[in-house]
Amino acid sequence: MGLITGLRCVFCGRLYSTRVAYTCPQCGVTGILDVEYDYRTIARVLTRRSLAARREFSHWRYRELMPVRADATVPDVAVGWTPLTVAPALGRHIGVGKLFLKDDGRNATGSLKDRASSVGVVKAREKRKTIIACASTGNAASSCAGMAASMGIRSVIFVPERAPEPKVTQLLIFGATVLRVQGSYEQAFQLCQKSCERWGWYNRNSAINPYLVEGKKTAGLEIGEQLTWQAPDWVAVSVGDGCTIAGVWKGFRELRTLGLMERAPRILGVQAAGAAPVTACFESGGPLEVVEPHTIADSIAVGVPRNWKKAVMAVKEAGGAMINVSDDEILDAMRYTGRLAGIFAEPAAATAVAGLRRAVAEGIVGRRSTAVALITGNGLKDVQSARAAVGAPFEVSPEGSGLEEILRQRKVID
Repeated sequence: MGLITGLRCVFCGRLYSTRVAYTCPQCGVTGILDVEYDYRTIARVLTRRSLAARREFSHWRYRELMPVRADATVPDVAVGWTPLTVAPALGRHIGVGKLFLKDDGRNATGSLKDRASSVGVVKAREKRKTIIACASTGNAASSCAGMAASMGIRSVIFVPERAPEPKVTQLLIFGATVLRVQGSYEQAFQLCQKSCERWGWYNRNSAINPYLVEGKKTAGLEIGEQLTWQAPDWVAVSVGDGCTIAGVWKGFRELRTLGLMERAPRILGVQAAGAAPVTACFESGGPLEVVEPHTIADSIAVGVPRNWKKAVMAVKEAGGAMINVSDDEILDAMRYTGRLAGIFAEPAAATAVAGLRRAVAEGIVGRRSTAVALITGNGLKDVQSARAAVGAPFEVSPEGSGLEEILRQRKVID
């Protein structure tokens, strides 16, 4: 923690000590804070050579850039250092020169949110809290519950009524107290906020907790190291609340600041057309306008994104772009990502792939570009949407009646 120099409000610019709990005392709940570090000291320790010698193949290998104590106990379950896989057939289909998929569906509970939750439970223990809580449509919730269980901390989770059953079931398996709020995500979030204040629980919500983004930025740190410090031209990230894309960009920015990379990639933020308030802010340059989200991509169905400012600042600083895709494009991307790359992406994860394809078609991303699409969650998290994308299996009798016709139809046999 000695490497942190303070917490800076992204709205008013004031710098605070780490004694501040969650948001800017001056700006209130809208005053999102960003963690700042002593990069000069870190640069002397965190070098290409020192990283190459480390045998810790998780996101904790970047502990100097994490808001935890050097001697802090961290979850034993695997988080980070997920595969970065080249996908040539999918790249050709999308239209880029070379495509990589960063598969964060391989994390312990099946999503990128494990990066944030692992930091959250460490901070909860640091604050001597025995209960951690969050509101989520599913992934943040299940990762919070799983990480808490691994650390012997109890979790209380608020989910909206539309949360997919596989994600709710995962919460229950991890022993969380699950509260299905008969309303929207925003209503679940507000109830969680009030409950944390009333009972003194540790608040894991990325929307207001500045430390959670520090876990998410490790996806950017890993991409840089896995590509041997050669930045791709573009990194595509789906956007809901905005903290994931802000975190990924912060990771690249820090690599450049530390001299580990000469340049950083441009960032493509992708929203579902039915839940795109961050894109609207990016394009208009104005303040946030709340929307009612309507999309199958539940993980990014956020109508009141509290990290919109961080997201917009990140994309602009990166010289990037924002783009929206329809639910039909998302379902299509789930199909061709699976068939051409062998990776099962949930709707929010496939959104990044769909956005990259649209960006190429619109001339935003060049056809010779090298690109990374961040796969934020495993498709098993939302089987209902996956079935909508691919349909039902063929039914055949035990005797195989009609089998040959089906195989010919599918061009399996001549």
